[in-house]
Amino acid sequence: MRSRRSVLMAKAGLLLWAALASQHAFAQAPVPSQFPPYDPPRTADGHPDLNGVWQSLTTANWDIEAHGAAPGPYPELLGAWGAQPGGVSIIEGGTIPYQPWALERKRERLDSRTTVSVPGDGVDPPLGDPELKCWMPGVPRSMYMPYPMQIVQTPEFVLFAHEFNGTARIIRMNWDEESPVDDTFFMGWSRAHWDGDTLVIDVTGLNEDNWLDRAGNYYSAAVHIVERLTLVSPYHLMYEATIEDPNVYTRPWTIRFPLYRRMEANARLMEFKCQPFVEEMLYGQFTKTTD
Repeated sequence: MRSRRSVLMAKAGLLLWAALASQHAFAQAPVPSQFPPYDPPRTADGHPDLNGVWQSLTTANWDIEAHGAAPGPYPELLGAWGAQPGGVSIIEGGTIPYQPWALERKRERLDSRTTVSVPGDGVDPPLGDPELKCWMPGVPRSMYMPYPMQIVQTPEFVLFAHEFNGTARIIRMNWDEESPVDDTFFMGWSRAHWDGDTLVIDVTGLNEDNWLDRAGNYYSAAVHIVERLTLVSPYHLMYEATIEDPNVYTRPWTIRFPLYRRMEANARLMEFKCQPFVEEMLYGQFTKTTD
């Protein structure tokens, strides 16, 4: 009996190992290969029609690397509200190739993510997750926040409108010009072209105050991002971004995940202007009076 039980346990262990290995391979494999060839609907100029309301279903806004479930800030007050769901990495290879000093800074950001500072405090870089302060989310974070986004496509421009904070990004098609100002922006300077049926977006001029997620992952103002968007079915838009920053990372690295078309009747962006929600947290110290 003991021998038979051992054999059954060994078989169960092998099956579990095979299932986990298969799941890992599925998560790491380039997702477009999982879809059959697809000829998308096209606009009048012959390019794939990306118009619509789309949304990511990843947990990358909490952490773009693999992570387990965890309590949110102040669980003694909020319980399960704000808790972090577990999730797989959206990074090709699994982890961000930080330089050693940069990885330590990332850990410091995580530890201080709810300690906020604002411009003028003399703290550089500012403390606290930009999402917590209702700042614009930056690129590529805006693409995997848990809010829908809308794409409005024309031959000259493509608009990415995000529900979070009413953030908008204008993509300029076939432009050679660099940013007209010598400064950086939360959403950067985006220029694009078509590579076959893939929209390729070149993004520079991003603000070094941006975070990639709530876990404190980040880049510097030297970052250069190339995004690729490809329709792979009527309901799936594959998103890929290669991130290069020699000031922070040892090599370029890539994230990849699908965006899902919102199919409910009258799908649209709702208003989520979060500034009133953070006024007391950020500026209450300046409005309080003392006797």
